[in-house]
Amino acid sequence: MSGQRSWTAALVVIGDEILSGRTQDLNVAQVASWLNEQGIRLAEVRIVPDDIGRIAETVNALRRSHDYLFTTGGIGPTHDDITVDAMAAAFGVSTIIHPDARRILEDYYRDRPGGLTDARLRMARVPEGAELIPNPHSGAPGVKMGNVYILAGVPNIAANMLEALTGKLEGGRPVVSVTVGARAAESDVADLLRETEDSNPGVAIGSYPFFREGRYGANFVIRSEDGELARRTGDELSSRLREAGYEPVEGGI
Repeated sequence: MSGQRSWTAALVVIGDEILSGRTQDLNVAQVASWLNEQGIRLAEVRIVPDDIGRIAETVNALRRSHDYLFTTGGIGPTHDDITVDAMAAAFGVSTIIHPDARRILEDYYRDRPGGLTDARLRMARVPEGAELIPNPHSGAPGVKMGNVYILAGVPNIAANMLEALTGKLEGGRPVVSVTVGARAAESDVADLLRETEDSNPGVAIGSYPFFREGRYGANFVIRSEDGELARRTGDELSSRLREAGYEPVEGGI
């Protein structure tokens, strides 16, 4: 959208439960939103099963093709939490008990039933050479390995880990989005959208149809790193749609 450096990230969602449909993933939207605030664009998302080889292969492909790679899931205390093992395989290193992570878990479980069990200690395992991502919610930290950030799969815990990373990643300017809604079929306004985008360099316009109350329409989302340009283009598009006879939908849908 501009000639400035564009920072990109990929996200790997890990877990058989996601692929089977038993669990609905909620992390893609929150990771994408958080990344945008850091001036980083989420460019790719992949969902992979609990398989060390598949995870390692995906991690190696994406960490090399993007500035940052995030993963969610598979860092809990059970035998099928294998993300750390897969990450170690991807980087060609061993797994270790991180001493700081062990101390964090010892403190967290000191007054809890059972204390720090062997299962809970699994959450202190990291690939050798990794750093920790703080987790004030449940003690067990996330893990940073190179440009890879390993987050929990539980959305509120992942959110806490992202908060701990706020402002610490290099990025560009956040992309501003402005939504214009109208009772218009995409095919009817395709030329109008293209002309509006062409006449406003630095913006991208996406079209997203909807069906509500028995009627079709579409949301037109204007995105730009220049917030004023995005808002100005949104006003222009709204005017052009009204002039063409299309009923506006206030605030989009």
